[in-house]
Amino acid sequence: MIRMLINVGLTLLANALGLIVAAWALDDMTLTFGALIIAVVIFTVVYALAQPFLTQMAISRAPRLRGGVALVATLVALIITSLLTDNLSISGGLTWVEASVIVWLVSLIGAWLLPILIVKEKVQEKRG
Repeated sequence: MIRMLINVGLTLLANALGLIVAAWALDDMTLTFGALIIAVVIFTVVYALAQPFLTQMAISRAPRLRGGVALVATLVALIITSLLTDNLSISGGLTWVEASVIVWLVSLIGAWLLPILIVKEKVQEKRG
């Protein structure tokens, strides 16, 4: 149970980093600090629901597209989050694509690095 809560927390943090970096890097994407927590929660829930559904569709209809499912799930999650949150806006087709790639990539890197950094810090605390 604790491991699951830690994983959820790390996922929320990684997704928050992805949204922050995308909003910082893209002129046509805005995300207010007040909406960040709500946007991250909505984004994470939608992504968690959309990805298995899209993966199953890809496996049954187009197995070669399975690798791109996470990117499509990120786009779907961004669209739904922007519809449900007043303070997240993305304008322009290219910005939607760029935002999807940035959020997906930063979240992926964050999900990979955050556990390593946190475990390393905890080990150093135990030793020191």
